Amino acid sequence: MRNRPIPGSSGAAQEMSLLGDPVLHSPCEPVTAFGPQLARLVENMFATMYAAQGVGLAANQIGVAQRVFVYDCPDDEDVRHLGHVVNPRLVEADGITVRGPEGCLSLPGLEAATSRFDHAVVEGFTVDGDPVRVGGTGFFARCLQHECDHLDGLVYTDRLGGWRKSKVMRAARKTPWGANA
Repeated sequence: MRNRPIPGSSGAAQEMSLLGDPVLHSPCEPVTAFGPQLARLVENMFATMYAAQGVGLAANQIGVAQRVFVYDCPDDEDVRHLGHVVNPRLVEADGITVRGPEGCLSLPGLEAATSRFDHAVVEGFTVDGDPVRVGGTGFFARCLQHECDHLDGLVYTDRLGGWRKSKVMRAARKTPWGANA
């Protein structure tokens, strides 16, 4: 029997910020108020992430320039990682560098081979202000790095170079949402 509600079950899906939206390209502000408004934001973020069929979502992806992200992401061994981090800091990103397919809910339908470290650790807080440390390897490490990048004003295309970047940006301009890409 479940003692806690399913994350996002009381939230409302929000409109997604898309590539080119200024909120995605500026560093987010630290959260200073822990309370019901922050809890509502996290619930709405989970609802939005699930509605978009994603594995992670940063607050600026729904137009809120605060340092918060949520995740429901498997690692390479299919272990499910579910949670959120407020004011996250990427404190470890190491191990081998792996180039793998990476997509983003703010660039729907597009992906590109992006290099990420195979191990990552993030420290921050829960919505209640309790310290939290989250670490992972493989696909989950990629997710942690990707969401921290969002909060620093980066999208995965900022990590691409040469023909990879040109290819995904050309594809973005051909999408209905990509006029500002």
